[in-house]
Amino acid sequence: MNQTAINLIAICVFLMTLSTLLGPLIHLSPTIPALTILGFLGIATLDNFGFEGRGGTIFLDWLARFSPTYKERIIYHEAGHFLVAHLSGISVTGYTLSAWEAWRIRQPGQGGIILGDDEIAQQLERGKIGVSMVEKYCNIWMAGIAAELLVFNSAEGAGDDKAKLNQFLTVLGFQETLFEQKQRFHLLQAKNLLEQNWQIYQNLVQAMKNRLDVEECKKLIACAPLKNEI
Repeated sequence: MNQTAINLIAICVFLMTLSTLLGPLIHLSPTIPALTILGFLGIATLDNFGFEGRGGTIFLDWLARFSPTYKERIIYHEAGHFLVAHLSGISVTGYTLSAWEAWRIRQPGQGGIILGDDEIAQQLERGKIGVSMVEKYCNIWMAGIAAELLVFNSAEGAGDDKAKLNQFLTVLGFQETLFEQKQRFHLLQAKNLLEQNWQIYQNLVQAMKNRLDVEECKKLIACAPLKNEI
């Protein structure tokens, strides 16, 4: 069962508990919340099996967006990915900041940056990925977590990024015992890149808040002196 389904079940349990406590006070028939919750769970089950949980992801993302902090975190997180990818020489071809935007372009998750993967695809076709390319992608995946830690002192969007990094390392043949070590190392690398280019990062965050397109964001980065030393 994926995390979205678990979250939806948790919401249903909360609603059922709340209706049980408040129902007698407002003269609410127990049948109404029971049928509502059964219907909600039915829709959630259909979504999980028929749409791979995307509907639930969009719904939970919509609910979370009533929190200004949640929206801020998304932007800071994705700006971290964006800047580190740019500094690493990996082209960013687009970005989304909500599950709905991601769904519209058939991108998984609650949003993210879209990378031009031509170079790594060519290396995969040759059956060998260079060490430099591996390092770049690992830094990019940890950059969102690094950004949240630098700005908020905690990272709520860590699970998906760590999972992607671990899947990548698995394909490359790394032992699972090395995953945490690699995560810590590349987290530090990404934090260093962001700190060295902090003002540019803040400018990029503002640009993404204003929903500038990806080319305008790249121009903004290009107008400032960059440091990409690790």
